[in-house]
Order: sequence, then C-alpha cells, then structure tokens
Amino acid sequence: MRISGFTFVRNAIDLYYPVVESITSILPICDEFVIAAGDSTDGTTELLRSIDSPKIRIIETVWDRSQFNKGASNAQQTNLALDACTGDWCFYLQADEVVHEEDLEPLVERMLTYRDDPRVEGLLFEYLHFFADYDHVQASHSWYRREVRIVRNGLGIRSWKSAQGFRRAGAKIRVAHANARIFHYGWVRPPVLMTRKTRALATVHHGEEGARAASPDLNRPFDFGMLRGRRPYDGTHPAVMAERIADYDWAVHPSNNPHKHDRPAQRVLSFVENRIAGFRLGEHRNYVLLPG
Repeated sequence: MRISGFTFVRNAIDLYYPVVESITSILPICDEFVIAAGDSTDGTTELLRSIDSPKIRIIETVWDRSQFNKGASNAQQTNLALDACTGDWCFYLQADEVVHEEDLEPLVERMLTYRDDPRVEGLLFEYLHFFADYDHVQASHSWYRREVRIVRNGLGIRSWKSAQGFRRAGAKIRVAHANARIFHYGWVRPPVLMTRKTRALATVHHGEEGARAASPDLNRPFDFGMLRGRRPYDGTHPAVMAERIADYDWAVHPSNNPHKHDRPAQRVLSFVENRIAGFRLGEHRNYVLLPG
C-alpha cells in the first residue's frame, strides 16, 4: 500500500501557518508528500525545500487571481497537488492542520483495512479547533466537527468549493471513520498576524478589493470576540508543535464584539447539542458516512 501526502500553501511565514509541523506530522507514514507551493513573497518555498526528506516533492504554482471568488483558488491549488499523487490513498492536510503521532499507526491500519473495499472512498476525521490559544477548543454548533482528509486515488475525486472537503463527479463521497483527529490551529496566532491571515482568507473568497474594505488596517490586532463556546483542552498536542507552542507569548482578552458562535441563538443551540441531545442538530455533512 502506498500513501501520498499532499497540501497547498502560500506565504506561510508571514501568516504564521505551521506548515512544516503539518507536513512532518504525517511524513513518517507517507511514501511521498506533494506540495503545491504558491508564489510566496516571504520565503515559504525555500522553507519547504529545507525539510530534510527525499519524500518531499514541490510543485511551484502561481495563484490565479481570477479564482479569488468563494475560495475557488484553494480548491484549484489542492487539485494540482492531488493530481500529482501516486499513492493508493491520498492524505490531505491544510497548512494549519496537524496530526498527532499517536494516531499514525492506527491510521495506517485503517487504510489497510479498507484498501480492498471499494465502498470506502475516503476517511473521516474528528476536529479539534483551537481558538485564541492552545488550551481551548471550540465546541459551538457553528464549527464543523468532522471532515474528510484521506481519499482514494484514481476515482476522479476533486476538492470541493473552498477546499473544505471532496466530491466525485459532484456527488458526496462514501467514507468511513478514520478514528483519528485533526488538530486545527488556524485561529491561534498573534493578534496582528490573525488580522493579516483573515485578510488573506477574505481575499481568496471576495477578491482583493473586498478584502481590503473588510479589513483596512493590517496592523490592528484581531478581535477574538467574547471567547464563548470554548471548552478547556487538557490533552497532549502533537510533538511537532512543541516549539511553536513554547513560543506562545501573546495575550487575548474577551471583547463585546460577538463572533457567530458568541450569539445567543448559537449558544442556546450549542448548549442543547452538547448538554442534552449529544449530537449536532441539522449538521451539514459533505460526505456519506457508511454504517459501522
């Protein structure tokens, strides 16, 4: 069985993406790792080349600004890397997603289990969304719980919309549980860098002019809102994140500016789901979860 890792990235240094930690977190189980390295201005491509592994394969790309609409460029870049994968399974991580070393061996076993089962087109991961710091995760209704991060190669599976999930000929793919976690660190950054990251994200969804209008001051610290909807995290982090976590040196304070998860309706819905129902009500699923 051959496993290909793949990702895309652009300006990871300036935007504080833990892309090296992300890649190296699954590199031990990958036979190759394909990176669509965008036209960065901060030395990101050189950083990627510095990863000491013959498994790394870098495809240098130029982001098409005509695709800066609803995140289409994210899917385009993801597909460029996916198309270059040669493995039986293709393991996708975005540049702020990391896998715990404890989950690697079980993941390999999971892929072996389903290698010859044509029903299973992908594997579904549980998400830990760290928010504002490394000690709290979001558990609100407005944050997705699961997503597909491993897909079977050779089926014509494509990245969907803004690259959150995958589809095959426009249809949801059939998946099984990966029984593994994605540690998502996209909302843990120094506040000014969080502002710049949100501007970059808005750019690929709304264009450069729209993003500038929404976030005109790149030096203004990001407002993390009321810091509601979080729960403490007391588990371990992936070992590759140790140095970055040790460098945490900024303070985040609650404000009166509500994010979506801070709003009363979301808080009530989250309370019902987390304390009473035990499941998500009306959860969006961009996949078909097979029984068992």
